[in-house]
Amino acid sequence: MSSDQLLAGLSFFCYLLTLLIIGIVAWRRTKSLSDFVLGGRSLGSWVTALSASASDMSGWLLLGLPGYAYLAGLESLWLAFGLLIGTWLNWRLVAARLRIASEAAGNALTLPEYLSNKFNDTSGMIRITSSFFILLFFLFYTSSGLVAGGKLFEAVFGLPYFWAVTSGTLIIILYTAFGGFLAVSWTDLFQGLLMLLALVTIPLYVVMEQGGLANFLSSVSSTNAQLLNPLTDSHGEPLGMIAIVSLLAWGLGYFGQPHILARFKAIRHSEFVPKAERIAVSWVLITLTAACLVGLVGIPIFEVPLQDAEKVFIRLVDMLFHPLVAGICLAAILAAIMSTADSQLLVSSSTFTGDLYRLLLRKQATEAELVIVGRLAVFSIALVAFLLALDRDNKVLDLVSYAWAGFGAAFGPVVLLSLYWKGMNRWGALAGIVSGGLTVVIWKPLQGGLFDLYEIIPGFAISLVMILLLSRFTRQKSKPIG
Repeated sequence: MSSDQLLAGLSFFCYLLTLLIIGIVAWRRTKSLSDFVLGGRSLGSWVTALSASASDMSGWLLLGLPGYAYLAGLESLWLAFGLLIGTWLNWRLVAARLRIASEAAGNALTLPEYLSNKFNDTSGMIRITSSFFILLFFLFYTSSGLVAGGKLFEAVFGLPYFWAVTSGTLIIILYTAFGGFLAVSWTDLFQGLLMLLALVTIPLYVVMEQGGLANFLSSVSSTNAQLLNPLTDSHGEPLGMIAIVSLLAWGLGYFGQPHILARFKAIRHSEFVPKAERIAVSWVLITLTAACLVGLVGIPIFEVPLQDAEKVFIRLVDMLFHPLVAGICLAAILAAIMSTADSQLLVSSSTFTGDLYRLLLRKQATEAELVIVGRLAVFSIALVAFLLALDRDNKVLDLVSYAWAGFGAAFGPVVLLSLYWKGMNRWGALAGIVSGGLTVVIWKPLQGGLFDLYEIIPGFAISLVMILLLSRFTRQKSKPIG
């Protein structure tokens, strides 16, 4: 290992030591399943905002999105704009109402439990069905984080890909399993700030080094002027309506992401939501803009195009900064990966524990038993995601895209209508979850013409229609709580 790698490793070690301390403190405060799953609903505005945002963005913010901007230029702004609007609408339409409704619905800890209680589903069908889709799509989502971690450890320490993925997986498992929701949320606050600092530093440094914004844009234009046109692709071909709508439609996914919705349920009081909204939207605006700029600044710097565009952030950090500073910036990638993977593992674990284990096997399980089962579930789910991540040809953005669409279509319309439409019943909710999730699974492999549309759009639309039709058709008056 070179001296540069040793210095970068020292930065990593300090970062991981900080996370370990946070995990130990949180472990001492985790006594019940409510503590493990939602931190006892005790989060303040700053922790809620940055935890929701950091767990939302994941490794794709520092790997996938910069890589996309590196290849596609300003076309990436359509994706960033869709995510920004989706973030704002999610906080504005869902956050406060879900915080109140989930507590009113039998103090529901998980999304399946909330929907089941909300619609008085004594059969357990909603909890089992929604749990299935959560576990399915989180396997792909968590796997994307492990792939990102593998690329990071491979690039920084020169580890073989297998051991690189293994190292990242073990780190994430340990503090998630032992610290639970409090460890995840507190570390997300720290990691969100680190991600912000690293993303802003690189484009500012490069632009100043090149003599200002005008000189920087000129250098990008001399490489490929089409990359500065948001209405064309990198070859100068006009972006079609399907491409633009598909990029903007990423914003629809926010309403159905269980790991983000968990933060809304965990905030101390609904009155904290407006402040958290301002913090979260500001963070997302700055980081998305900076991530796109990271990809753009890499275009003129690398004379030989990168083989793996998703490593543009890593290569820039390695090229521009002293190893100690580089280590801190690269730790931000690990922060992004861990802040999402830990949340996904935790939601998957809580879904398995609270919605399957307790419902189907041990209705009278004690709190201590459920916490132990929850921790074992973290290990088991991470193992399956790890096996998926061993395919080094996987692209981070592709895995995230699929899981994001699955959650957005299966749960987005259900969550929105559960908060705003009293005519919705359990049959409508069940039909929405199944039709939305299955549409994404079926649509994804189809190609050509209309099938090039991002699968979240037909999935979201079909789910919405099925909820309305089934709720009207069955005429079963549910008694919404809250």
